[in-house]
Amino acid sequence: MKIRIEIDEKADETEVTIRCREVDEQVQRLQRTIAAAHGGEGAARIRLQKGGKEYYLPPQDILFFESANGRTWAHTETEVFETRLRLYELEDMLPHSFLRVSKSAIIGTAKIYPIERNPVGPSVVQFRGTHKQISVSRQYYRLLQDKMDFGGTEHGKQAK
Repeated sequence: MKIRIEIDEKADETEVTIRCREVDEQVQRLQRTIAAAHGGEGAARIRLQKGGKEYYLPPQDILFFESANGRTWAHTETEVFETRLRLYELEDMLPHSFLRVSKSAIIGTAKIYPIERNPVGPSVVQFRGTHKQISVSRQYYRLLQDKMDFGGTEHGKQAK
């Protein structure tokens, strides 16, 4: 894949063009990631349930997903919602700022504040603006560290 940036001082707005032979899953994922990062029209939203109602939240509002007792939960700073999606399905559709950190959890790296490292057991991730935290398995810690070092920030930088 080539990435090219052209500067046009006369452009009214930023335009992203994807040139491809066919629209496959990778191209669709790229389109969703760009739309979500921009937050504009067409940005991906995840359908969640709570109290018999359906909510549609942008991924950047979600701190982490966790799976327990056959159910998958989405945590925001103040609320917990349920989703019918499994973690492996979420992995395929979430922006690259999300990362699997254990068998039962995926986190959004944009709002991570401290990471309490434990070299012999699970480490603990805490999030800005909330008391919520989640454990990171030792086998996933290095991936998280790399993601944080190379661009899991709110400003859209992404590791790959």
